[in-house]
Amino acid sequence: MRFAVFMRKQNIDNPWVSYKWIPQEVLPDHGQFSVLEAGSKAIVGEYLGRDTDGENWIFTGYELNLFPDEAEGYYLNIAADNPCWFVMWRLEENFVQYIDSQSLAMAKDSETIAVPHRICLSYNEAARLMDGGESVDAVPLSIECASWLQDYVNTHYKPEPKKRHRPASFKGAERPAEE
Repeated sequence: MRFAVFMRKQNIDNPWVSYKWIPQEVLPDHGQFSVLEAGSKAIVGEYLGRDTDGENWIFTGYELNLFPDEAEGYYLNIAADNPCWFVMWRLEENFVQYIDSQSLAMAKDSETIAVPHRICLSYNEAARLMDGGESVDAVPLSIECASWLQDYVNTHYKPEPKKRHRPASFKGAERPAEE
């Protein structure tokens, strides 16, 4: 499955920083956004426009593969009150390789651009990325995507049986053998 990430460069009223990047939405990409050739694996950003509060970008080229060994992480996500996508992004100084040629002129004004590098649905995978120092933001999961994720979890997630641990007081004392 291919997806696109909608990013927003939001202006903020702050004496030290004038804007912040926010992943807004993860959308299925059936080719409606894509400036890529069929079969290309590259991430490509396209400038969508500017308003008084900031500017909008769409990044395409994200493949989502679900893995049975991540089923617990998917379960933790889908069982949460607000299931979400996890978008791992980096502020790139050398962003030219990620921006389509038509949007490059709009990007030249920026020193850095936030480029999403990965999307996932597993709490565990998102936690590992954050433990590694990556920027990971949560984006609400649509009802349609939540439905097929629930189907995947129902098929592949098998909770480990709980093991009963005897309290230490019932295990018996370790005493030296009497002579």
